[in-house]
Amino acid sequence: MATMTKSSDLDFNVIKSRLKDYFKSKPEFNAYDFEGAGLNNLLDVLAYNTHINALTANFALNEAFMPTAQLRSSVLSHAGMLGYETRSRTSAKALVDISLNLTNVVGRPVTINLPRGTQFSSSIDGTTFTFRTLEQYSARDNGSGSYTFLTSSGSESIPIFEGVEKTKTFIVGQKEERQVYVIPDETMDKSTAIVRVYSGLNSSTFEEYLPLSEAIRVDSQTTYYSIHESPNGYFELNFGDGTSFGKSPDPGEKVVVTYLSSKGIEANNGTLFTAQNQISVDGIQYVLTATTVAESSGGAEKQTIESIRQLAPITFASQQRLVTSLDYKGIIETNFADVKETAVWSGDENVPIDYGSVYISLNFKDNTAAATKQLVQDQIRANYVKNLSTMSMTPKFVDPKEVFLALDIGFNFDPALTGLTPATQEGDIMSFVVNYFKNNLEAFGKVYRKSNLLTEIDAIGKSILNTQIETVIQMRQEVTAGILNTFTLQFPNAIIEPDDIFYRVTSDAFEFGSTVCKIKNRLNSNQLAIMDLDDNIVLDNVGNYTALTGVVEIVGFNPTRMLSGDNFIRINASPKNDATVQPLRNYILKLELDNSSATAILDRQTETLKVS
Repeated sequence: MATMTKSSDLDFNVIKSRLKDYFKSKPEFNAYDFEGAGLNNLLDVLAYNTHINALTANFALNEAFMPTAQLRSSVLSHAGMLGYETRSRTSAKALVDISLNLTNVVGRPVTINLPRGTQFSSSIDGTTFTFRTLEQYSARDNGSGSYTFLTSSGSESIPIFEGVEKTKTFIVGQKEERQVYVIPDETMDKSTAIVRVYSGLNSSTFEEYLPLSEAIRVDSQTTYYSIHESPNGYFELNFGDGTSFGKSPDPGEKVVVTYLSSKGIEANNGTLFTAQNQISVDGIQYVLTATTVAESSGGAEKQTIESIRQLAPITFASQQRLVTSLDYKGIIETNFADVKETAVWSGDENVPIDYGSVYISLNFKDNTAAATKQLVQDQIRANYVKNLSTMSMTPKFVDPKEVFLALDIGFNFDPALTGLTPATQEGDIMSFVVNYFKNNLEAFGKVYRKSNLLTEIDAIGKSILNTQIETVIQMRQEVTAGILNTFTLQFPNAIIEPDDIFYRVTSDAFEFGSTVCKIKNRLNSNQLAIMDLDDNIVLDNVGNYTALTGVVEIVGFNPTRMLSGDNFIRINASPKNDATVQPLRNYILKLELDNSSATAILDRQTETLKVS
């Protein structure tokens, strides 16, 4: 009789049970007492050995595929086979306006250079971090002795990067030997690396190599390098093969790698920067002044396993070109640590249709400065879209659009099943909903499904017997008091048709003249009007809404003052189907906390109805 033990069984007790069944099927052990015999110990050993072997085989098989691999070394190996360059730790970057005042200096120079490596310090949460320039910048006398340093593009915003500059030197060996150049530093920011190849050990002439990610065409003479993370967490430098895939350094040449060793995320949010170096003019040292344009941001740890798992196949499919939306997503999110996620769509999917354009929306990390956002957009446009996208495609950047959901949550609550009060349970539910939105919905492409949220709330505790949710969608539009404002809002859902009982489109309160008012649709009409708090019409026809498409148009809206104190108005709409809210393009769903609530409805199941 064949063994009954299946190779897929991983549970120790199941394996042992099947071994017993096998022995019991043999005549020699027909009436054997397995529990009290010494054979029971042998079965433990056999089951344990089988259990360990099965687990080992299962783990090993999992590591052989990127979707199931758990070890970082395995995921890096799979990503490397796809030609994917993982992101290293990233230095925090700040933008500063650097100036020098030589007003009373006689014979001052016309031009002054700010050397590469000029250092600045910033204190963040009691810890001092060092930032430095990675290029040389120049400034000209404005005629009165004031110098402001500019970038090559003429901008006064000078980027400075956190980190300690380090250097690693290699001597190239014989060609028949495989050259391995390992940089033993887990804190390396490889995006700051400068690779120079000198003709000899004592030579001062060098050839600078560029990152392979910037390559447009590669042949036997192109000087490109690549740096990828090795399984032990260090970084390995590679060159071409010297024949068809890039130039390779010759034996005896010296390779010098200069880079920043970074503190990563710890150096974010630096706001004040003090120059640690002075500028010498005629032998006299003068102090630099640094004014913050954008606080430090973008510092990050090494790319996570899940991020590599998601982006490596996308980047492999793009093959260093920008054609599909996933191509843009993979390249942008791999190369820019400031960007949490990307939404991309073509002009024919836009409203209105705009052929020949590609729309890019970047969801930046919290507290990213406007100057940093603009710099990232400029780099994407110049370094990637210009070189890798198809011809005649014009990139257009648009901001993410926030759509808020106001939830009216009612739940049946039996206090006999818990020690919590109704008020405490209401607070717990609202805290859960806040975290639910944060973890599941506040991102591009995330869909709100009411049934999923209802299931999660019901599972919070057995005292919650059942839950109901009424959902209202809210969008916000900037307005200026005292002038005519005209705008169009595209809601992600169809809106309920007008009737004679309920208002389907409403706004928050504002002052119109000397009256507190709201925008509402007239009953039995899709026309919008300004109404006072008693629903009397103050100004008729300030717009309309189209129920089927979810479009709300406001025309000639001229508020005296926004009572909320904000510079925007909130427009609320009742969705025709609140079971699912699927965001459009660059929409991000968020919770409208101020207008959301959870209300307990007492439901004492243990009480019986008494009839007198």
